[in-house]
Amino acid sequence: MIWTPPVFIGDRPVGPGHPCYIVAEAGVNHGGSLHSAKTLIHHAAWAGADAVKFQAYRSANVVAKHTPKADYQKLSTNPDESQLDMLRRLELSGDALLSLSGYARRHGITFLCSIFDEASAATYYQLDPPAFKLGSGELTNLPLLSHVAAYGKPMIVSTGMGNAEECRHAVSAIRMQLNFRGLILLHCVSQYPARLEDCNLRAMETLASMFRLPVGFSDHTLGLAAPIAAVAMGAVMVEKHLTLGRYANTNPDEGASIKVLEFKAMVENIRALEQGMGNGVKGPTEEERQMGLVARKSIVAAQDIPAGTVVNRGWVAMKRPGTGIPPGEYFRIDRKRAKKLIPADTVLEEGMFES
Repeated sequence: MIWTPPVFIGDRPVGPGHPCYIVAEAGVNHGGSLHSAKTLIHHAAWAGADAVKFQAYRSANVVAKHTPKADYQKLSTNPDESQLDMLRRLELSGDALLSLSGYARRHGITFLCSIFDEASAATYYQLDPPAFKLGSGELTNLPLLSHVAAYGKPMIVSTGMGNAEECRHAVSAIRMQLNFRGLILLHCVSQYPARLEDCNLRAMETLASMFRLPVGFSDHTLGLAAPIAAVAMGAVMVEKHLTLGRYANTNPDEGASIKVLEFKAMVENIRALEQGMGNGVKGPTEEERQMGLVARKSIVAAQDIPAGTVVNRGWVAMKRPGTGIPPGEYFRIDRKRAKKLIPADTVLEEGMFES
């Protein structure tokens, strides 16, 4: 992934060269229960997430009355319930968002929300959030993108369902705002759940090259391979749905969510992976330098070399240890005369030969 300037979420820099910012997507997996929403915050903090994210919307502003449910929503919720009724059931009030924000603060985890309409953006802004999140469904909603950018907060925008041209229009709409304060793009596959073969993680590199922006991955797969691979490829942020596993057939996102122990395992694997990423400079560790003294080879006497002998390749061999003249530097003793007898298997040094 190319280098790009970091975007700050609070005091945390998010970008290449910094630890991956891990977001627990609580979404609507609270089932409309404030108690369950707080439990999700507790679990996200325990699992090691940097942030926990919910959804802020006003149902009537988001979906028209007769809008059908998506197929995945029909599978995981009551098919006789309309999309509007489903969203109303899962909607969090402004007071609920305020309560959850304070609860997250007390648990030492950042509180974020995805915004779906201007009224909810205003409500969320009153909480003094460190960033705004816009889901994939808003990628082509340029008026909302521009409106949110005007608040002067960093933005995180998912790009599921989008092509390069749509991403270009979205980025332009955000950057045109005078209050623009930074943007993180998330590659995303809007399938619930997403198949691993559809993840196309290389699209992250395409987005980073196109826009010179930090790029992460919003994951909807059921396993851990995709988010961990995304971090190995340079994702600066990973977003993954977290569930309590209590609401089968009531929450639309349950089918693309993982439970807390698996989420914790993902965090631990990402942090372990980051330890192994290094700085990219090819060179030995101190332990390898010590190993080289044993495992590498030096130029040694293949047989007794009498005093006064002019050395050529027939008199020497390449053997361990690696404490003497490396084999690649044979020229340092070639055609030189031995000062005194050099016993067989002696590691050769320049001082054993006449200048």
